[in-house]
Amino acid sequence: MAYVHDRERQLTREVSQTVTEALPGVEVLAVELSGPERFTVFIDHPQGVDHALCARVTALLRGYLDRYTVDVSSPGIERPLRTPAHFRNVVGRKVALRTADEIAGRKRFRGELVAVGKRSVQVAAGESKVDIPFEAIVRGNLVDEGQ
Repeated sequence: MAYVHDRERQLTREVSQTVTEALPGVEVLAVELSGPERFTVFIDHPQGVDHALCARVTALLRGYLDRYTVDVSSPGIERPLRTPAHFRNVVGRKVALRTADEIAGRKRFRGELVAVGKRSVQVAAGESKVDIPFEAIVRGNLVDEGQ
């Protein structure tokens, strides 16, 4: 599983560089492998994400099509959270996190994001608050609270 997360991080760096250079203002939020030959790129833009923007990003990533099926998507309601800035923007909201290794006896956390520090986030999960280092997080998403 560590290979998958390392590969996602590498793809995120590569794809982000390609997209940001060609389309200023477009942010690559996350790249998620959904199989050995398929990945999804989640993008955002201050004016929103529409089908035309997804098509432009897909065209930029044509070089990956010999090895992967590439999907490009808006962040949706359960927006991916990967960077400290992503987490800072959602303090006070409910999040779901998954870590590579166990922290406090588990790998999955769901609760209110109560704080973001230099190296970790703090999640109120049940009765306790858990500090989770950024480098341990392999998946993070907002949770749809039905608002």
